Amino acid sequence: MPFGGERIPSTVSELTSLLTNLLAVAFWSAAIRFATPLVFAAIGELLSERSGILNIGLEGMMLIGAFGGVLGAHLSGNPWFGLLTAMLAGAAVGLVHAFVCVTVRGDQVVSGTAINLAAAGLTTFLSRSFFEVDQRTTVDSFEAWAIPYLSDIPFIGEVFFQHVPLVYAAYLLVPITAFLLYRTSWGLRIRAAGEQPLAADTVGVDVGVWRYGLTTLCGAIAGVGGAFLSLGQVSMFIENMSAGRGFIALAAVIFGRWDPWRVAAACVFFGAADASTLRLQALDVKMPYELVLMIPYLATFLAFVGLAGRTRPPASLGLPYTRSKR
Repeated sequence: MPFGGERIPSTVSELTSLLTNLLAVAFWSAAIRFATPLVFAAIGELLSERSGILNIGLEGMMLIGAFGGVLGAHLSGNPWFGLLTAMLAGAAVGLVHAFVCVTVRGDQVVSGTAINLAAAGLTTFLSRSFFEVDQRTTVDSFEAWAIPYLSDIPFIGEVFFQHVPLVYAAYLLVPITAFLLYRTSWGLRIRAAGEQPLAADTVGVDVGVWRYGLTTLCGAIAGVGGAFLSLGQVSMFIENMSAGRGFIALAAVIFGRWDPWRVAAACVFFGAADASTLRLQALDVKMPYELVLMIPYLATFLAFVGLAGRTRPPASLGLPYTRSKR
């Protein structure tokens, strides 16, 4: 079928070859890697939304983290210092969002949108100020850590245990978050702040403090996701390199119904969609280039359409709360 001068594969042999390559080790290894920044951002968003704060500024927080990571690594020569810088930069943006949403009681959607727009402009300005405009400035980045013995397991070892340390940290964050939410008193307070803040306040839970803390933590974790893009993949900062991943992470939270395990699975699904774009290009599949690039965003759109009216967010998500006077 012609489309833009290209042809969509139609023969059985072409489709069989395509399916075989999409199930290869390299594809799934890339899916796990591409899902990593989504996992960081989505888990941070999950915690924030569970406390009642909607944060659509993930895109901006990831972008700030990506730039902060490269700047820190550039100044220190150490990617771990860059990671710390990325966390602090993301946390600072999260703190600003918390101030607007909790103290000022401003519109959470407007605040998040402002963060995205400001981050795009600020990182572009700062990157051109600190680095050479006519050439890419590379920094020391994270190297892959092959986990002894586990990395030698056929297929599983190559897919899961031959990555940079941030990949392991992202997926370790999932069970930690699940344990925190469902097995600790802190988790009960977090969920109460997002579901019934008045009831939580009545029994002594400071809703404002929890929302402040978790929104700031969301920024820090999203900043780590951004640092993965710049220090775990390309060793440099590229303007607008988050490329919509913050919004995909938001979709993953909804797709995963605010549960850490399901959210992580959704991130892997979107990561696989992202990995398929590179895989299809590498295989020189006769498909329109524009259609290939649409795959991860089309998957996000279809996920939203499929879940329309079937999910229930925290009851007080996006609603400002004023502490009652007792």
